[in-house]
Amino acid sequence: MIRSLSAHPSTSTDVPLKLTDLSHPARAGFDDIIDVRAPAEFAEDHLPGAINLPVLDDAERAQVGTIYKQVSPFDARKIGAALVAANAARHIAGPLVDRPGGWRPLIHCWRGGQRSGAFASILAQIGWRVELVEGGYKSWRRLVVDRVQHQPVAAPVIVLDGNTGSAKTAILGHLATRGWQVIDLEGLACHRGSLFGAMPGGQPSQKMFEGRLAMALEGLDPARPVLVEAESSRIGELTLPKAIWQAICGAPRLRLEVPVAERAAYAARDYTDIVTDPARLSSVITALEPLHPADRIENWREQAGLGDWAALAEGLMRDHYDPRYLKHRNRYSSQEKAVITLDRLDDLEAAAGRVETALARLTA
Repeated sequence: MIRSLSAHPSTSTDVPLKLTDLSHPARAGFDDIIDVRAPAEFAEDHLPGAINLPVLDDAERAQVGTIYKQVSPFDARKIGAALVAANAARHIAGPLVDRPGGWRPLIHCWRGGQRSGAFASILAQIGWRVELVEGGYKSWRRLVVDRVQHQPVAAPVIVLDGNTGSAKTAILGHLATRGWQVIDLEGLACHRGSLFGAMPGGQPSQKMFEGRLAMALEGLDPARPVLVEAESSRIGELTLPKAIWQAICGAPRLRLEVPVAERAAYAARDYTDIVTDPARLSSVITALEPLHPADRIENWREQAGLGDWAALAEGLMRDHYDPRYLKHRNRYSSQEKAVITLDRLDDLEAAAGRVETALARLTA
């Protein structure tokens, strides 16, 4: 049972909220989830939906930590208390100024210690019904790690495979709108899974990626299959956690087979952020130099300079990506259940329909 503070100003949190699963904070009925850690801690990872009201900013946290080690714990606590009080006053007069008397926040710091306790005490004196998270962010993180590393994926996994430019991600998006369970791993990782796959804004931290993935896994209906795209063990700079990687390696596969010219044309349309950034394109081609003959690299540079994006994409697919995909795919040849031939990628809704037909046969 969840117990909260009474409205009497003299009370304090008597029983912190012990998280039992990842969706617990969201369904517990709090008006806000407040993370009082420093901005850098919050940026690395945080509970879904949390807002950051730091009681110590990054510089202040470092200052207090230095005093704790080099002077004394007492002096660190005294200075920290003054900073916390000042920052709490700023939050109350700013972001929290419009919160009504019945407002009910859930507050946490890193491990349920002094920062969240101090802020909760100040808010409780106002009369707000404050509750703390037992164990703070660390308790949330333990649940995430358990979900993505140790628990099997609850729903049966089906992998959609296909060479670069086969529109796998887009087709999975269409299947999601048709009611299929889909986990968009590249969307969660903010990366398209290739040397050219970086997306605006960059990738989240490994911890944040795992948190997003854990929430996606938590929400699965175990009675229905979940579709994912074929991936290597890394997406950009992020590593797929053990549970989902093992599920992908052991899952049945449907493979898209699309002519290389059609895939190249699709990629030229899809990777517009690359073709409008010559410096980035040049740096990626440079990264390929150790893997290919000099004349091939020079040809790719010429095509990029001329803006012949379809020819460049086709050359990269034929000579770089396709051979590597084939080597990877051969490891899972026994799990391939159907090949879906798509001559064109200009009607992705129709392509999704073809895949859905194969899925219906596979899951019948």
